Amino acid sequence: MQLQPDKAGHPVTQNLADIVSLLNKNGYVVRKKTVSADNSHQTIMPVATYCPWALDSKFIEIYENIRSLTCVDVYRLHSLWNLTAQVRNLQGAILEVGVWKGGSGILMATRAEQTGQDAAVYLCDTFTGIVKTSDRDNHHLDGDFNDTSAAQVKADVLSRGLDRVAVLKGVFPEETAALVGVPLKLAHIDVDVYESARSTFAWIWPRMVSGGVIVFDDYGFASCRGITRFVNEISGRNDATFIYNLTGQAILIKR
Repeated sequence: MQLQPDKAGHPVTQNLADIVSLLNKNGYVVRKKTVSADNSHQTIMPVATYCPWALDSKFIEIYENIRSLTCVDVYRLHSLWNLTAQVRNLQGAILEVGVWKGGSGILMATRAEQTGQDAAVYLCDTFTGIVKTSDRDNHHLDGDFNDTSAAQVKADVLSRGLDRVAVLKGVFPEETAALVGVPLKLAHIDVDVYESARSTFAWIWPRMVSGGVIVFDDYGFASCRGITRFVNEISGRNDATFIYNLTGQAILIKR
């Protein structure tokens, strides 16, 4: 980048793009700060620097293997990776509702196998996109994320040698819950919209063992305010411990 000097001979940037380019070249990351009209969503920039995912060779291997099959970023995936290992001494199955192309589900199934768990893993999705959108949601529409198929996810599961995974097609819980073995010890709810989260949670919670964990993927994102609203409604339950992970996940642990 060639910068023009001012009258004193100091280089002067010509526009914002020049400033960003110069900072990037010198090791800085530039983000646009965003604030929603009601102040509930702002750009979050934690100052912590410890990156355990970068030191975990087993995680990095599976992450690189499945990253094209998921919209979930490395930070959230590492949370799922760790939680899957932490429930290894609990009895029950692992459930994901909202699978898309299967990346996060494959990651959890792989980690369960690595940590000696014989738990069944159920991956449930319509495979025709999001359902149950309502006026409580602000962005997604029915049919979003429909560029997938149960056959594709099954093939990807089998190609990785995961033999305890069941891929179930249909609306959860109405069409597929009866096929899920219970009790449950870990559930990943990645459904993007209020009503789907509500009905999914209502089915899961009474079937969750003490110490079991539910992870809501979409809690911290401005495009999924229905999820934020629903989780806030249940976060004060007397039978749960609630954690907001700055990855954007909400974690509910059953007491």
